Amino acid sequence: MSELAGESVDGERLALALVSGIHRVIGQQELLNRINVFPVADSDTGTNLSLSLSSALGVLQADTEKHLGNLLAAVADALLDGARGNSGAIIAQFFQGMSDSAGEITRFTIYTFGKAVTLGSEYAHDALSKPREGTILSVVEAFARSVAQQTSSTPDRQFSLVIEEARLAVDEALANTPNQLAVLKKAGVVDAGAMGFSELINGMVDYLSNGLITPMPDTALLSEIAPPVEFSEADNTSRFRFCTECMVTAPNIKRRKLREALAALGDSLVLAGSKRKAKIHIHVDDPDSVFELARQFGELSGEKADDMHRQQSSTHRSTQSFAVITDSGADITDEDMERLDIHMVPCRIQFGDRGYLDKVSITSDEFYAELENNSHHPTTSQPAPGDFRRQFQFLASHFNDVLAITLTSAASGTFEGAQSAAKRSKAQGRIHVVDSLNASMGQGQLTVLAAECAVAGLSIEETVRIIEDQVPKVKTFALLKDLRYAVRGGRLPQWVKTVADLIRIIPIIRVTPDGRIGLGGCLLGGRNRNVKFAKFIASHVKDGESIEIGIGQAICPEDAAELERELRQRIPSIEKLKTCALGTALGVHGGPGTLIVSTRPAISAHDITVGDD
Repeated sequence: MSELAGESVDGERLALALVSGIHRVIGQQELLNRINVFPVADSDTGTNLSLSLSSALGVLQADTEKHLGNLLAAVADALLDGARGNSGAIIAQFFQGMSDSAGEITRFTIYTFGKAVTLGSEYAHDALSKPREGTILSVVEAFARSVAQQTSSTPDRQFSLVIEEARLAVDEALANTPNQLAVLKKAGVVDAGAMGFSELINGMVDYLSNGLITPMPDTALLSEIAPPVEFSEADNTSRFRFCTECMVTAPNIKRRKLREALAALGDSLVLAGSKRKAKIHIHVDDPDSVFELARQFGELSGEKADDMHRQQSSTHRSTQSFAVITDSGADITDEDMERLDIHMVPCRIQFGDRGYLDKVSITSDEFYAELENNSHHPTTSQPAPGDFRRQFQFLASHFNDVLAITLTSAASGTFEGAQSAAKRSKAQGRIHVVDSLNASMGQGQLTVLAAECAVAGLSIEETVRIIEDQVPKVKTFALLKDLRYAVRGGRLPQWVKTVADLIRIIPIIRVTPDGRIGLGGCLLGGRNRNVKFAKFIASHVKDGESIEIGIGQAICPEDAAELERELRQRIPSIEKLKTCALGTALGVHGGPGTLIVSTRPAISAHDITVGDD
């Protein structure tokens, strides 16, 4: 027996045990993703658990004295902040229970450890609105029950023997999950969340019994990415689209009322945390309904919403060798988003003290209505640091490569944020980040082209070469109907609007070749603006050059239709033209009535088809 296997466990030993367990979970994340069929077969349990548990590594590995009670409180808080997905929130709540039980003690005896894991199991069970047997809850309960029973029957038993027997109980409970959930039995797998908790316990027991610390896995050495379990079952497909999460902070959160109100909005509800800080996890179709409700109970933060339908579709597409993702600065038709399985990370929009997830908790039409009526001019910001990392981690666990095309780095920190997230990803797949040096329809055109390359079967190397070649060739222009929004947003000085109104000129904003947003020209007179804009665009197209055009419209579909007719009349070489609602990237500066046109040289079908060489 190892000398570490004593009669108690202090903070230092508990920290090392947890590090060992977390490393084991990270090493199994791809397997956990592959067998994830419940509650929703969106193949992200491994990713969510790895990210959730990794959030505690900073606390556990800090070079400071580790008082057990204080350590558990810090771990519980870090896990709550970093919790992702159903299983991540449940584990966070398990450790919240352990922390509340431990209080200010400096070490665990078998008795106090048994009390802590028992309360942790109760907390985890109570966090769910509809707890189910055969899930992570069953394995957590088996672990706690085994420790408690041994403590009761043999209170002086050695720590190492108790946790070794508890490990056997965990393994038995895990193997039994298919007998408790029919959806698991039909898929021929154990529950992914339950297996994740089992791996955590096994890593902890390896250290506490034998002094063995599982090292952080080298993702480059992990086995080749395998496809997820092919399984279709009504019980594992959520009727709701978005996995929605947020944090509520207040001196005294009315948790029962919050839970009851949330339960009416969707399913898979988990409410973790304490009366001062609560993490909400729920599946809904309207994420903003969750955020709006949560604001009534305290200060809101950490809003996120992942498209589970898109994730499930993407992970079961075997024909694509790489995934494509962009941020919501890109404007792309819904048809292309669905057809090409493009993933999107939302930017953030702030009207005064009210925040939104772009294109998730606020639509384009709602944005422009708010822009017109709200006294606060909105500010836009790049996606939160964890948003790209979470998506990268998920996609890189299912694809050998992920290609991200971001909003121009000259106007946003999104590109740098995506690069940083890519470097921190622990999944096996490689992540490639390309700066579009564009926005709106231009960024969207590049993203769609990349996704078409993926569907056509091109390699990631050839696709990156094509996109980088196209970046300087994409031109984007915006025709503003009302300059007051550009003035309010600081893009134009007030005197420019005054002069423009006086002499009746209409400024045109463009994205410059180096990715900046600035003045690109002007039109004289206020009449026939769409005709004049079409002539302006045509003057920037080479005679006979085959091009693709994207039109973005800010709640002015009639103007967009007229502009399309004028463009087709003046540019007969248009091969493809698509119109969609204009998002916030440029719309925040133009307001309602803004028209955007992006042009890109057309690439023939041969150029995006796998060749024989």
